[in-house]
Amino acid sequence: MKKNIVVLTGAGISAESGIKTFRDADGLWEGHDVMEVASPQGFLKNPELVLDFYNQRRRQLPKVTPNKAHKALAALEQNFKVTVITQNVDDLHERAGSSQVVHLHGELLKVRSTYGGNPIAWTKDLMLGDYCEKGYQLRPHIVWFGEDVPMMTNAIEITSKADVLMIIGTSMQVYPAASLINYVASGIPIYFIDPRPSIQRNPLNNLMVIAQKATTGVPIAVADLVDKVL
Repeated sequence: MKKNIVVLTGAGISAESGIKTFRDADGLWEGHDVMEVASPQGFLKNPELVLDFYNQRRRQLPKVTPNKAHKALAALEQNFKVTVITQNVDDLHERAGSSQVVHLHGELLKVRSTYGGNPIAWTKDLMLGDYCEKGYQLRPHIVWFGEDVPMMTNAIEITSKADVLMIIGTSMQVYPAASLINYVASGIPIYFIDPRPSIQRNPLNNLMVIAQKATTGVPIAVADLVDKVL
């Protein structure tokens, strides 16, 4: 039976493909205060600004490609059962070949009604006046600050069954995603890959810290994992 590898990824893995983050920019994202473009209040105040912001992000996606880290994780599926839980809203994991991807914070290529309901695929610009079948404005399928994270329950269940946890390119400062490390079984191996890791050690001594960017650190972790587990 294949070992169950759970991977938690953050902005750092996508940054190497050219997708900008607001992690190191004093809360600014592409020149905007994140609360202006990533909160329900911001959407109510200036919906055109918010829609334009995500339209630009959506247009950028075809211009970027999965990097070595994305591809290394996809290749792990040859020998392991791999589930990627990502905080990113891009589709780079899927395009690299990962078959099981949980998007905690939503997806750029989906929208949903402000009334509620299931998300729908969306690749073009989203404009004011784009309505659902019930006549309500559509909005980006993004979990904004202050909103519930509906996929969190699923992510906790997945993480609790992990044989190995790999954390890549995340500051582990954004909750509730950062709390997932608390749900792994006691003593399972944990790999933490980030140039500036916020976690250096843990009392169980089962943590391997690789203080490198994703494209160099993930292949190191994968090689160590294959050597130890297979």
